[in-house]
Amino acid sequence: MYKVIGLLKRRAGMSPQDFRAYYESHHRVIGEKYLRDYAVRYLRRYLQGFADPITGQVAEQEYDVLLEIWYRDQQAFEAANRRFTEPEVSAEIAADEEKLFDRSASRFYTLQEVESDLSA
Repeated sequence: MYKVIGLLKRRAGMSPQDFRAYYESHHRVIGEKYLRDYAVRYLRRYLQGFADPITGQVAEQEYDVLLEIWYRDQQAFEAANRRFTEPEVSAEIAADEEKLFDRSASRFYTLQEVESDLSA
């Protein structure tokens, strides 16, 4: 399995509620359209800040969603990226991202997971 994560920030002036509603009703659909032939799982984890136990302050979050995409292997990931760079595909994705994200804050990573067995 080959896994990619993205940390994404909503655009300025957009509430967390509007961000999530737009992502799930519009941007997710575009993602699924292009990921369907390559990825095996597409997950969004919406981050929620909470009050600092000492100060009671809730800081502005650096990111609003943690995106996770699983591919069968690195070849599927690379094939998807080739698809994403096709001019009509990249134009559609970028245009929708402009409505939703602070694109300058987006960060993407591939993962190597190591899990501890806590049952011992």
